[in-house]
Amino acid sequence: MSLDFTLATYRELCNAILQSGYTPMTVLAYLESAKPPDRFAIIRHDVDRAVGNARRMAQLESDWGISATYYFRFRGGTFRPDTMTDMARMGHEIGYHYETLDKAKGDCDHAMEIFEREISAFREFVQVKTISMHGNPLTRWDNRDLWRKYDFTSLGILGEAYLSFDDVVYLSDTGRTWGHGYKVKDWLPNGGSREAGRSVASGLQTTYDLIRLVETGQNHRLYLNTHPERWADGTLGWMVSLMKDKAVNTVKRALSLKSSLKSR
Repeated sequence: MSLDFTLATYRELCNAILQSGYTPMTVLAYLESAKPPDRFAIIRHDVDRAVGNARRMAQLESDWGISATYYFRFRGGTFRPDTMTDMARMGHEIGYHYETLDKAKGDCDHAMEIFEREISAFREFVQVKTISMHGNPLTRWDNRDLWRKYDFTSLGILGEAYLSFDDVVYLSDTGRTWGHGYKVKDWLPNGGSREAGRSVASGLQTTYDLIRLVETGQNHRLYLNTHPERWADGTLGWMVSLMKDKAVNTVKRALSLKSSLKSR
């Protein structure tokens, strides 16, 4: 058994998805499908940093004949048109991982100005038809709230990776676990899907738990999200990722405790 959250482990997950009869889908393919396959797994990746990891993950998927969705942030070191166009040529969907309410400190009008400017920068190099909010646990804003005032379809966007989904089981690696702990903003807002995902996640911790779940085939409509910087390709990278996750989870626990004490 490999160390968890490595590319070797991810390869095992991909194999389990294919061998268990799931059809891998991008976010866009699902949203454009009039009738999805009976058993599918939407595969999504939020590229917060470590673009090289994302590129290696994309190549691994391409070798397996899998097309996935990669959402890139618009920030130095992550907005890499060369990598995005290369991954699009492999058959992957490229999307925009927006965080404009955070950048605008909650000002919706300013956030929308930033959004239009940044998505235009993406579209100079790749087609962008779906978007995904970036959920920074250390800010008080939820970037999805931008769409309480504005309509993303007016910008030629078909869907938002959280808001446009219902009746799927959403599972993510946020917090270095497939369980529901440490997921401050990383959840589907729809009540039914949110509770379904949490119910399934309650029995998961590691990627090997997820692989065993996939192998049962009991959940026909899976929606899996990873963060490539977490999936290392070597021991040093794995140790660095582990230490970062432990530090972030410590902060999340402290914030949760602080919130709990305030609510008393």
